[in-house]
Amino acid sequence: MISASIGYFFATILVTLGITVWAARRNTGRASFYAAEGKITGTQNGFAIAGDYMSAGTVLGIVGLYSLIGVDVSLYFIAPMGGLCLGLALLVSPLRRLGRFTLGDVVQARLNDSRMRLVLGACTITISLINLVAQMVGAGGLISIVFGLPFNLAVVVVGTLMTIYVVFGGMLAATWVQIIKATILVGAVLVLSALCVSRAGGLGALYAHADSLQPAGKKLFDFGTLHLGLFSSISLAIGSVAGMMSMPHLLIRFFTVPNEAEARRSSLVGTLLIGCTMGLVFLIVSPAGLAYVAGDPSYRDASGAIAGGSNMITLHLARAMGGEVLFGVMSAVAFSTILAVVAGLTISISSATSHDLFVALRKNKPLSERGELNVFRIAAFLTSAAAVGLAVVFQHENLTFLIVMGSSVAASTTFPLLMLAIYWRGLTAQGAIAAGVVGLVSSVGLIVLSPAFWVKVLGFAEPVFPSDYPALVSMPLAFAAAWLVSQATASRTLVASSAA
Repeated sequence: MISASIGYFFATILVTLGITVWAARRNTGRASFYAAEGKITGTQNGFAIAGDYMSAGTVLGIVGLYSLIGVDVSLYFIAPMGGLCLGLALLVSPLRRLGRFTLGDVVQARLNDSRMRLVLGACTITISLINLVAQMVGAGGLISIVFGLPFNLAVVVVGTLMTIYVVFGGMLAATWVQIIKATILVGAVLVLSALCVSRAGGLGALYAHADSLQPAGKKLFDFGTLHLGLFSSISLAIGSVAGMMSMPHLLIRFFTVPNEAEARRSSLVGTLLIGCTMGLVFLIVSPAGLAYVAGDPSYRDASGAIAGGSNMITLHLARAMGGEVLFGVMSAVAFSTILAVVAGLTISISSATSHDLFVALRKNKPLSERGELNVFRIAAFLTSAAAVGLAVVFQHENLTFLIVMGSSVAASTTFPLLMLAIYWRGLTAQGAIAAGVVGLVSSVGLIVLSPAFWVKVLGFAEPVFPSDYPALVSMPLAFAAAWLVSQATASRTLVASSAA
Protein backbone atom coordinates (compact mmCIF):
# COMPACT_ATOMS: atom_id res chain seq x y z
CA MET A 1 0.00 0.00 0.00
CA ILE A 2 3.02 2.30 0.20
CA SER A 3 2.70 2.58 -3.58
CA ALA A 4 -0.79 4.02 -3.02
CA SER A 5 0.67 6.70 -0.75
CA ILE A 6 3.24 7.58 -3.38
CA GLY A 7 0.48 7.63 -5.96
CA TYR A 8 -1.43 10.24 -3.95
CA PHE A 9 1.72 12.35 -3.85
CA PHE A 10 2.20 12.22 -7.59
CA ALA A 11 -1.48 12.95 -8.15
CA THR A 12 -1.12 16.05 -5.95
CA ILE A 13 1.92 17.19 -7.89
CA LEU A 14 0.20 16.63 -11.25
CA VAL A 15 -2.91 18.56 -10.18
CA THR A 16 -0.91 21.51 -8.88
CA LEU A 17 1.27 21.57 -11.97
CA GLY A 18 -1.88 21.46 -14.10
CA ILE A 19 -3.21 24.50 -12.24
CA THR A 20 0.12 26.24 -12.86
CA VAL A 21 -0.07 25.59 -16.61
CA TRP A 22 -3.66 26.86 -16.67
CA ALA A 23 -2.70 30.00 -14.75
CA ALA A 24 0.39 30.62 -16.88
CA ARG A 25 -1.80 30.79 -20.00
CA ARG A 26 -4.02 33.41 -18.35
CA ASN A 27 -1.35 35.58 -16.77
CA THR A 28 -1.14 38.84 -18.71
CA GLY A 29 1.45 40.80 -16.75
CA ARG A 30 2.46 42.23 -13.41
CA ALA A 31 -1.07 42.51 -12.01
CA SER A 32 -1.64 38.80 -12.71
CA PHE A 33 1.55 37.63 -11.02
CA TYR A 34 1.20 39.89 -7.97
CA ALA A 35 -2.55 39.97 -7.34
CA ALA A 36 -4.41 37.74 -9.84
CA GLU A 37 -5.65 41.01 -11.43
CA GLY A 38 -7.94 41.58 -8.43
CA LYS A 39 -10.53 39.19 -9.89
CA ILE A 40 -10.85 36.68 -7.03
CA THR A 41 -14.22 36.75 -5.25
CA GLY A 42 -14.49 37.24 -1.49
CA THR A 43 -15.58 33.64 -0.86
CA GLN A 44 -12.83 32.24 -3.05
CA ASN A 45 -10.28 34.43 -1.33
CA GLY A 46 -11.60 33.33 2.06
CA PHE A 47 -10.80 29.73 1.16
CA ALA A 48 -7.42 30.85 -0.17
CA ILE A 49 -6.69 32.70 3.10
CA ALA A 50 -7.58 29.53 5.02
CA GLY A 51 -5.30 27.57 2.70
CA ASP A 52 -2.50 30.09 3.24
CA TYR A 53 -2.95 30.19 7.03
CA MET A 54 -3.40 26.47 7.73
CA SER A 55 0.14 25.47 7.07
CA ALA A 56 2.36 22.58 8.10
CA GLY A 57 2.27 24.11 11.58
CA THR A 58 -1.49 23.47 11.71
CA VAL A 59 -1.57 19.96 10.31
CA LEU A 60 1.67 18.66 11.77
CA GLY A 61 3.21 21.12 14.22
CA ILE A 62 0.26 21.72 16.58
CA VAL A 63 -0.34 17.99 17.08
CA GLY A 64 3.37 17.37 17.60
CA LEU A 65 3.66 20.20 20.09
CA TYR A 66 0.55 18.97 21.92
CA SER A 67 2.33 15.66 22.56
CA LEU A 68 5.19 17.59 24.19
CA ILE A 69 3.43 20.30 26.22
CA GLY A 70 -0.26 19.35 26.30
CA VAL A 71 -3.06 21.92 26.29
CA ASP A 72 -0.61 24.80 26.73
CA VAL A 73 -0.27 24.54 22.94
CA SER A 74 -3.57 26.43 22.78
CA LEU A 75 -1.55 29.61 23.28
CA TYR A 76 0.03 29.00 19.89
CA PHE A 77 -3.23 29.17 17.95
CA ILE A 78 -5.83 31.00 20.05
CA ALA A 79 -3.75 34.19 20.07
CA PRO A 80 -3.24 34.14 16.27
CA MET A 81 -6.98 33.61 15.81
CA GLY A 82 -7.54 36.75 17.89
CA GLY A 83 -5.11 38.52 15.59
CA LEU A 84 -7.12 37.48 12.54
CA CYS A 85 -10.31 38.89 14.05
CA LEU A 86 -8.61 42.18 14.98
CA GLY A 87 -7.11 42.38 11.53
CA LEU A 88 -10.60 42.13 10.05
CA ALA A 89 -11.70 45.11 12.12
CA LEU A 90 -8.63 47.34 11.82
CA LEU A 91 -6.59 46.62 8.71
CA VAL A 92 -8.50 44.96 5.90
CA SER A 93 -10.41 47.96 4.53
CA PRO A 94 -7.51 50.47 4.75
CA LEU A 95 -5.17 47.97 3.12
CA ARG A 96 -7.50 47.38 0.19
CA ARG A 97 -8.06 51.13 -0.16
CA LEU A 98 -4.38 52.17 -0.05
CA GLY A 99 -2.48 49.25 -1.57
CA ARG A 100 -2.26 47.55 -4.91
CA PHE A 101 0.34 44.77 -4.78
CA THR A 102 2.50 44.93 -1.62
CA LEU A 103 2.62 46.38 1.90
CA GLY A 104 5.15 48.87 0.58
CA ASP A 105 2.37 50.34 -1.56
CA VAL A 106 0.29 50.98 1.56
CA VAL A 107 2.93 52.86 3.56
CA GLN A 108 4.25 54.78 0.57
CA ALA A 109 0.72 55.91 -0.28
CA ARG A 110 0.53 57.41 3.20
CA LEU A 111 4.04 58.92 3.48
CA ASN A 112 5.01 59.45 -0.17
CA ASP A 113 8.63 58.41 0.38
CA SER A 114 10.28 55.72 -1.76
CA ARG A 115 12.43 54.64 1.20
CA MET A 116 9.30 53.07 2.67
CA ARG A 117 9.50 50.40 0.01
CA LEU A 118 13.03 49.54 1.08
CA VAL A 119 12.01 49.19 4.73
CA LEU A 120 8.80 47.24 4.11
CA GLY A 121 10.50 45.08 1.52
CA ALA A 122 13.26 44.06 3.94
CA CYS A 123 10.71 43.32 6.69
CA THR A 124 8.46 41.31 4.36
CA ILE A 125 11.35 39.21 3.09
CA THR A 126 12.62 38.42 6.59
CA ILE A 127 9.20 37.46 7.97
CA SER A 128 8.22 35.38 4.94
CA LEU A 129 11.58 33.61 4.80
CA ILE A 130 11.28 32.47 8.43
CA ASN A 131 7.81 31.07 7.72
CA LEU A 132 9.02 29.53 4.48
CA VAL A 133 11.77 27.65 6.31
CA ALA A 134 9.14 26.19 8.67
CA GLN A 135 7.16 24.85 5.72
CA MET A 136 10.27 23.40 4.11
CA VAL A 137 11.17 21.60 7.33
CA GLY A 138 7.70 20.03 7.38
CA ALA A 139 7.94 19.08 3.72
CA GLY A 140 11.34 17.48 4.16
CA GLY A 141 10.18 15.34 7.06
CA LEU A 142 7.01 14.34 5.25
CA ILE A 143 8.69 13.26 2.01
CA SER A 144 11.42 11.47 3.93
CA ILE A 145 8.81 9.25 5.62
CA VAL A 146 6.78 8.48 2.50
CA PHE A 147 9.57 8.08 -0.07
CA GLY A 148 12.45 7.15 2.21
CA LEU A 149 14.53 9.99 0.76
CA PRO A 150 17.23 11.85 2.71
CA PHE A 151 15.93 15.10 4.23
CA ASN A 152 18.27 17.29 2.18
CA LEU A 153 17.10 15.80 -1.11
CA ALA A 154 13.46 16.08 -0.04
CA VAL A 155 13.68 19.84 0.57
CA VAL A 156 15.40 20.30 -2.81
CA VAL A 157 12.41 18.60 -4.47
CA VAL A 158 9.96 20.94 -2.70
CA GLY A 159 12.11 23.96 -3.51
CA THR A 160 12.08 23.04 -7.18
CA LEU A 161 8.30 22.62 -7.24
CA MET A 162 7.60 25.92 -5.47
CA THR A 163 9.88 27.75 -7.91
CA ILE A 164 7.92 26.33 -10.85
CA TYR A 165 4.58 27.38 -9.34
CA VAL A 166 5.67 30.95 -8.68
CA VAL A 167 7.78 31.61 -11.78
CA PHE A 168 5.12 30.37 -14.18
CA GLY A 169 1.80 30.56 -12.34
CA GLY A 170 2.15 33.56 -10.01
CA MET A 171 -0.64 34.57 -7.64
CA LEU A 172 -3.41 33.09 -9.79
CA ALA A 173 -1.92 29.60 -9.58
CA ALA A 174 -1.12 29.99 -5.88
CA THR A 175 -4.68 31.13 -5.16
CA TRP A 176 -6.35 28.14 -6.77
CA VAL A 177 -3.89 25.69 -5.24
CA GLN A 178 -4.75 27.23 -1.86
CA ILE A 179 -8.51 27.06 -2.50
CA ILE A 180 -8.42 23.39 -3.50
CA LYS A 181 -6.02 22.53 -0.69
CA ALA A 182 -8.20 24.26 1.94
CA THR A 183 -11.28 22.35 0.78
CA ILE A 184 -9.51 18.99 0.92
CA LEU A 185 -7.81 19.80 4.23
CA VAL A 186 -11.07 20.67 5.98
CA GLY A 187 -12.63 17.44 4.69
CA ALA A 188 -9.63 15.33 5.72
CA VAL A 189 -9.59 16.77 9.25
CA LEU A 190 -13.33 16.09 9.56
CA VAL A 191 -12.88 12.46 8.49
CA LEU A 192 -9.88 11.89 10.75
CA SER A 193 -11.68 13.48 13.70
CA ALA A 194 -14.77 11.31 13.14
CA LEU A 195 -12.66 8.14 12.94
CA CYS A 196 -10.81 9.03 16.15
CA VAL A 197 -14.03 9.61 18.09
CA SER A 198 -15.57 6.46 16.63
CA ARG A 199 -12.54 4.33 17.53
CA ALA A 200 -12.61 5.57 21.11
CA GLY A 201 -16.38 5.11 21.46
CA GLY A 202 -17.09 8.77 22.04
CA LEU A 203 -15.32 12.03 22.78
CA GLY A 204 -15.36 11.42 26.54
CA ALA A 205 -13.83 7.98 26.06
CA LEU A 206 -11.11 9.49 23.85
CA TYR A 207 -10.19 11.99 26.54
CA ALA A 208 -10.24 9.27 29.19
CA HIS A 209 -7.88 7.12 27.12
CA ALA A 210 -5.47 9.99 26.54
CA ASP A 211 -5.70 10.97 30.21
CA SER A 212 -4.80 7.45 31.32
CA LEU A 213 -1.47 7.73 29.51
CA GLN A 214 -0.41 10.88 31.35
CA PRO A 215 2.44 10.70 33.87
CA ALA A 216 1.48 10.28 37.52
CA GLY A 217 0.02 13.45 39.01
CA LYS A 218 -0.70 15.03 35.61
CA LYS A 219 -4.05 15.39 33.88
CA LEU A 220 -4.78 15.74 30.17
CA PHE A 221 -6.15 19.27 30.48
CA ASP A 222 -3.69 20.58 33.06
CA PHE A 223 -2.06 23.87 32.11
CA GLY A 224 1.44 24.88 33.11
CA THR A 225 3.62 22.32 31.31
CA LEU A 226 5.06 24.94 28.96
CA HIS A 227 6.92 26.61 31.85
CA LEU A 228 7.35 29.86 29.96
CA GLY A 229 7.14 32.26 32.84
CA LEU A 230 5.17 35.50 32.89
CA PHE A 231 7.40 37.46 30.52
CA SER A 232 7.56 34.79 27.82
CA SER A 233 3.84 34.01 28.06
CA ILE A 234 2.83 37.64 27.59
CA SER A 235 5.45 38.13 24.88
CA LEU A 236 4.25 35.04 23.00
CA ALA A 237 0.61 36.15 23.19
CA ILE A 238 1.32 39.73 22.08
CA GLY A 239 3.64 38.59 19.31
CA SER A 240 1.13 36.05 18.03
CA VAL A 241 -1.79 38.50 17.97
CA ALA A 242 0.09 41.44 16.45
CA GLY A 243 2.14 39.21 14.16
CA MET A 244 -0.88 37.47 12.70
CA MET A 245 -2.57 40.83 12.09
CA SER A 246 0.39 41.92 9.97
CA MET A 247 1.68 38.74 8.29
CA PRO A 248 2.66 39.87 4.75
CA HIS A 249 1.78 36.72 2.82
CA LEU A 250 -1.76 36.82 4.27
CA LEU A 251 -2.29 40.56 3.89
CA ILE A 252 -1.34 40.65 0.22
CA ARG A 253 -4.23 38.26 -0.39
CA PHE A 254 -6.59 41.21 0.12
CA PHE A 255 -5.17 42.81 -3.04
CA THR A 256 -6.59 39.91 -5.09
CA VAL A 257 -10.25 40.94 -4.58
CA PRO A 258 -11.97 43.78 -6.46
CA ASN A 259 -13.13 45.98 -3.55
CA GLU A 260 -13.30 46.53 0.21
CA ALA A 261 -16.59 44.65 0.65
CA GLU A 262 -15.13 41.52 -0.92
CA ALA A 263 -12.00 41.93 1.21
CA ARG A 264 -14.10 41.94 4.39
CA ARG A 265 -16.10 38.94 3.20
CA SER A 266 -12.94 36.99 2.42
CA SER A 267 -11.57 37.69 5.89
CA LEU A 268 -14.80 36.51 7.51
CA VAL A 269 -14.96 33.29 5.45
CA GLY A 270 -11.30 32.57 6.07
CA THR A 271 -11.57 33.13 9.81
CA LEU A 272 -14.57 30.79 10.13
CA LEU A 273 -12.87 28.01 8.17
CA ILE A 274 -9.65 28.36 10.15
CA GLY A 275 -11.41 28.49 13.51
CA CYS A 276 -13.50 25.37 12.89
CA THR A 277 -10.62 23.33 11.49
CA MET A 278 -8.13 24.28 14.17
CA GLY A 279 -10.76 23.60 16.81
CA LEU A 280 -11.01 20.02 15.56
CA VAL A 281 -7.22 19.69 15.46
CA PHE A 282 -6.91 20.88 19.05
CA LEU A 283 -9.96 19.21 20.62
CA ILE A 284 -9.90 15.84 18.81
CA VAL A 285 -6.87 15.13 16.62
CA SER A 286 -4.26 16.23 19.16
CA PRO A 287 -5.63 14.16 22.11
CA ALA A 288 -6.05 11.23 19.71
CA GLY A 289 -2.42 11.57 18.65
CA LEU A 290 -1.46 11.41 22.30
CA ALA A 291 -3.66 8.36 22.89
CA TYR A 292 -2.97 6.28 19.80
CA VAL A 293 0.51 7.34 18.65
CA ALA A 294 2.58 8.95 21.40
CA GLY A 295 1.46 6.24 23.81
CA ASP A 296 2.13 3.36 21.38
CA PRO A 297 5.71 1.99 21.35
CA SER A 298 5.30 0.73 17.78
CA TYR A 299 5.46 4.31 16.51
CA ARG A 300 8.83 4.95 18.13
CA ASP A 301 12.28 4.40 16.71
CA ALA A 302 15.28 2.70 18.34
CA SER A 303 16.09 5.81 20.37
CA GLY A 304 12.57 5.94 21.83
CA ALA A 305 11.55 9.06 19.90
CA ILE A 306 8.53 9.27 17.59
CA ALA A 307 9.53 7.91 14.17
CA GLY A 308 10.15 10.90 11.93
CA GLY A 309 9.89 13.30 14.86
CA SER A 310 6.93 14.75 16.74
CA ASN A 311 5.85 16.69 13.63
CA MET A 312 4.80 13.37 12.04
CA ILE A 313 2.31 12.26 14.74
CA THR A 314 -0.67 13.34 12.59
CA LEU A 315 0.42 11.02 9.79
CA HIS A 316 1.01 8.09 12.13
CA LEU A 317 -2.47 8.73 13.58
CA ALA A 318 -3.98 8.62 10.09
CA ARG A 319 -2.35 5.24 9.55
CA ALA A 320 -3.66 3.99 12.89
CA MET A 321 -7.21 5.11 12.10
CA GLY A 322 -7.51 4.30 8.40
CA GLY A 323 -4.54 2.21 7.36
CA GLU A 324 -2.29 3.02 4.44
CA VAL A 325 -5.13 4.56 2.43
CA LEU A 326 -5.84 7.29 4.99
CA PHE A 327 -2.10 7.66 5.62
CA GLY A 328 -1.62 8.30 1.92
CA VAL A 329 -4.51 10.77 1.78
CA MET A 330 -3.34 12.70 4.85
CA SER A 331 0.24 12.71 3.54
CA ALA A 332 -0.97 14.15 0.25
CA VAL A 333 -3.11 16.70 2.13
CA ALA A 334 -0.15 17.73 4.26
CA PHE A 335 2.03 17.93 1.15
CA SER A 336 -0.51 20.05 -0.74
CA THR A 337 -0.80 22.22 2.38
CA ILE A 338 2.92 22.85 2.31
CA LEU A 339 3.01 23.46 -1.45
CA ALA A 340 0.20 26.02 -1.23
CA VAL A 341 1.78 27.92 1.63
CA VAL A 342 5.31 27.93 0.23
CA ALA A 343 3.96 29.29 -3.05
CA GLY A 344 2.21 32.15 -1.23
CA LEU A 345 5.30 32.91 0.86
CA THR A 346 7.56 32.86 -2.18
CA ILE A 347 5.25 35.28 -3.99
CA SER A 348 5.36 37.55 -0.94
CA ILE A 349 9.17 37.56 -0.98
CA SER A 350 9.50 37.87 -4.76
CA SER A 351 6.97 40.69 -5.10
CA ALA A 352 8.57 42.59 -2.21
CA THR A 353 11.94 42.20 -3.92
CA SER A 354 10.83 43.29 -7.39
CA HIS A 355 8.12 45.83 -6.54
CA ASP A 356 9.58 47.32 -3.34
CA LEU A 357 13.32 46.72 -2.90
CA PHE A 358 14.34 46.96 -6.54
CA VAL A 359 12.21 50.02 -7.23
CA ALA A 360 13.52 51.77 -4.09
CA LEU A 361 17.15 51.02 -4.96
CA ARG A 362 16.60 52.46 -8.44
CA LYS A 363 15.25 55.61 -6.76
CA ASN A 364 11.94 55.35 -8.63
CA LYS A 365 13.57 55.25 -12.06
CA PRO A 366 11.11 53.68 -14.51
CA LEU A 367 11.34 49.92 -14.98
CA SER A 368 9.38 48.12 -17.67
CA GLU A 369 6.76 45.61 -16.65
CA ARG A 370 8.75 42.82 -18.28
CA GLY A 371 11.88 43.94 -16.42
CA GLU A 372 10.05 43.91 -13.09
CA LEU A 373 8.68 40.43 -13.76
CA ASN A 374 12.18 39.21 -14.60
CA VAL A 375 13.36 40.49 -11.21
CA PHE A 376 10.34 38.72 -9.65
CA ARG A 377 11.38 35.41 -11.23
CA ILE A 378 15.04 35.76 -10.26
CA ALA A 379 13.95 36.50 -6.69
CA ALA A 380 11.87 33.31 -6.69
CA PHE A 381 14.93 31.24 -7.66
CA LEU A 382 17.09 32.86 -4.97
CA THR A 383 14.34 32.46 -2.37
CA SER A 384 14.10 28.75 -3.13
CA ALA A 385 17.85 28.28 -2.72
CA ALA A 386 17.94 30.19 0.57
CA ALA A 387 14.92 28.30 1.96
CA VAL A 388 16.46 24.92 1.16
CA GLY A 389 19.73 25.83 2.90
CA LEU A 390 18.03 27.19 6.00
CA ALA A 391 15.65 24.22 6.21
CA VAL A 392 18.66 21.91 6.50
CA VAL A 393 19.97 24.00 9.41
CA PHE A 394 16.62 24.09 11.27
CA GLN A 395 15.34 20.60 10.36
CA HIS A 396 15.00 19.50 14.00
CA GLU A 397 12.96 22.49 15.19
CA ASN A 398 9.21 22.21 15.80
CA LEU A 399 7.24 23.77 12.95
CA THR A 400 4.89 25.77 15.15
CA PHE A 401 7.80 27.29 17.04
CA LEU A 402 9.46 28.42 13.80
CA ILE A 403 6.21 30.05 12.66
CA VAL A 404 5.95 31.87 16.01
CA MET A 405 9.42 33.30 15.35
CA GLY A 406 8.06 34.82 12.14
CA SER A 407 5.12 36.25 14.06
CA SER A 408 7.51 37.91 16.54
CA VAL A 409 9.32 39.68 13.70
CA ALA A 410 6.03 40.73 12.08
CA ALA A 411 4.76 42.09 15.42
CA SER A 412 7.91 44.23 15.66
CA THR A 413 8.02 45.50 12.07
CA THR A 414 5.01 45.37 9.75
CA PHE A 415 2.51 45.70 12.62
CA PRO A 416 3.77 49.04 14.00
CA LEU A 417 4.45 50.37 10.50
CA LEU A 418 0.95 49.58 9.22
CA MET A 419 -0.89 50.68 12.36
CA LEU A 420 1.00 53.97 12.59
CA ALA A 421 0.80 54.70 8.87
CA ILE A 422 -2.97 54.15 8.86
CA TYR A 423 -4.01 55.61 12.22
CA TRP A 424 -1.39 58.18 13.33
CA ARG A 425 -1.20 61.36 11.31
CA GLY A 426 1.94 62.44 13.19
CA LEU A 427 4.09 59.71 11.66
CA THR A 428 6.90 61.00 9.46
CA ALA A 429 8.91 59.10 6.88
CA GLN A 430 11.96 59.26 9.13
CA GLY A 431 9.91 57.90 12.04
CA ALA A 432 8.65 55.02 9.93
CA ILE A 433 12.17 54.15 8.79
CA ALA A 434 13.39 54.21 12.40
CA ALA A 435 10.52 51.94 13.49
CA GLY A 436 11.20 49.43 10.72
CA VAL A 437 14.95 49.30 11.29
CA VAL A 438 14.75 49.15 15.09
CA GLY A 439 11.96 46.54 15.03
CA LEU A 440 13.73 44.34 12.50
CA VAL A 441 17.18 44.51 14.07
CA SER A 442 15.94 44.05 17.64
CA SER A 443 13.53 41.17 16.92
CA VAL A 444 15.95 39.20 14.73
CA GLY A 445 18.84 39.99 17.04
CA LEU A 446 17.00 38.81 20.14
CA ILE A 447 15.87 35.63 18.36
CA VAL A 448 19.52 34.89 17.52
CA LEU A 449 20.48 35.48 21.18
CA SER A 450 17.59 33.33 22.50
CA PRO A 451 17.87 29.78 23.88
CA ALA A 452 16.31 28.30 20.72
CA PHE A 453 19.05 29.70 18.48
CA TRP A 454 22.02 30.67 20.62
CA VAL A 455 22.04 27.38 22.53
CA LYS A 456 20.29 24.79 20.33
CA VAL A 457 21.62 25.90 16.94
CA LEU A 458 24.90 27.66 17.69
CA GLY A 459 25.82 25.40 20.59
CA PHE A 460 26.62 27.96 23.29
CA ALA A 461 26.12 26.95 26.89
CA GLU A 462 23.89 29.86 27.96
CA PRO A 463 21.62 32.23 25.99
CA VAL A 464 22.29 35.96 26.00
CA PHE A 465 18.54 36.77 25.92
CA PRO A 466 16.59 34.50 28.30
CA SER A 467 13.36 34.11 26.27
CA ASP A 468 12.55 32.65 22.85
CA TYR A 469 9.85 35.28 22.36
CA PRO A 470 11.19 38.86 21.93
CA ALA A 471 8.04 40.76 20.93
CA LEU A 472 7.46 42.26 24.39
CA VAL A 473 10.81 44.04 24.02
CA SER A 474 11.20 44.57 20.27
CA MET A 475 7.66 45.79 19.50
CA PRO A 476 7.67 48.64 22.09
CA LEU A 477 11.15 49.60 20.85
CA ALA A 478 9.77 49.97 17.32
CA PHE A 479 6.84 52.12 18.47
CA ALA A 480 9.14 54.23 20.66
CA ALA A 481 11.56 54.78 17.77
CA ALA A 482 8.69 55.88 15.52
CA TRP A 483 7.37 58.35 18.09
CA LEU A 484 10.73 59.82 19.06
CA VAL A 485 12.02 60.27 15.52
CA SER A 486 8.65 61.55 14.23
CA GLN A 487 8.56 64.14 17.01
CA ALA A 488 12.11 65.20 16.23
CA THR A 489 11.51 65.49 12.48
CA ALA A 490 7.92 66.79 12.42
CA SER A 491 8.94 70.45 12.19
CA ARG A 492 11.34 69.77 9.34
CA THR A 493 8.65 67.87 7.47
CA LEU A 494 6.22 70.77 7.86
CA VAL A 495 8.80 73.28 6.64
CA ALA A 496 9.60 71.13 3.62
CA SER A 497 5.89 70.75 2.80
CA SER A 498 5.36 74.53 3.04
CA ALA A 499 8.35 75.24 0.81
CA ALA A 500 7.05 72.81 -1.77
